[in-house]
Amino acid sequence: MKFKVLLTRKLHDFAINELRKRCQVHIHMGKIPMPKKKLIAKIKGKDGLICFPYDIIDSEVIDAARNLKAISTFSVGYDQIDVKYARKKGIIVSYTPEVLTKTTADLTFALILALVRRIVDGDRIVRQNNWKVIFGAYDFLSTDLNKKTLGILGMGRIGKEVVKRGLAFDMKILYHNRKKLPKKEEKVLNVKYETLNNLFGKSDILSIHVPYSKETHGLVNTRLIKKMKKTAYIINTARGMIINEKDLVLALKRKIIAGAALDVYSHEPIGKTHPLTKMSNVVLSPHIGSSTTETRNEMAKLTIKNLILSLNGKNPIYRV
Repeated sequence: MKFKVLLTRKLHDFAINELRKRCQVHIHMGKIPMPKKKLIAKIKGKDGLICFPYDIIDSEVIDAARNLKAISTFSVGYDQIDVKYARKKGIIVSYTPEVLTKTTADLTFALILALVRRIVDGDRIVRQNNWKVIFGAYDFLSTDLNKKTLGILGMGRIGKEVVKRGLAFDMKILYHNRKKLPKKEEKVLNVKYETLNNLFGKSDILSIHVPYSKETHGLVNTRLIKKMKKTAYIINTARGMIINEKDLVLALKRKIIAGAALDVYSHEPIGKTHPLTKMSNVVLSPHIGSSTTETRNEMAKLTIKNLILSLNGKNPIYRV
């Protein structure tokens, strides 16, 4: 008897083929994210669920899935799942950390470089045929990273990888974390702990790497942004709702800070009418932190492994 599994979106062919060896697979092929009414209807009778970061798996969905034994999310974040309620129902929840750590750290630094060295501005100038003369001594200036202070908000797996990249640019690294790292680890990483207020006040570049939760919802707001230098930048490759987006837009308009680079937003996707798209001091990417061929392949493998292990009553590789 094969387990019945629902996928809220198509995964890689190799992953689906592997899954079909052991399970009856139903793949949602319509609107993304899968509409809640459809999700509730289709999850009935299913033993397993593979979901994505934008699928809201709340108590109503879980209650509709009376046979559900396992939820495997194709993501490092799992805030879209009511994990506490799933546990109460005896459902195993698994996720895909670590495999996307380095890739997300790479994108973080790509955004930092694109922002402070004005790479997007330069590309736009060339494409729009506005590069008429060779730039002089005071034309098209940008900012060095060398000797600048990089502030890391959230010193988890990704935060530590960003530290390595910052040190390669000879940056001074400060951090704030819910729990201060042991002194030995701070010494190895070459980082210094600061209070939240001091981190914002001292950083030339502030990079966000905390998980999304009730505690971090809207954490980066006007109060904290006003503590930053006028020459400072904010980078976010974590979750959009960690920043109060209206406060950030206002701060950028009023030049309270120099700029921002974002891969995540309060509501996704954003369109051309969003105020952030009108700003030249902002670099935007469409939530692509883990979007490399290699990383997405590894995530797919891990998502399937987690689910199959869980359905067979074993511990998944990464259990929430």
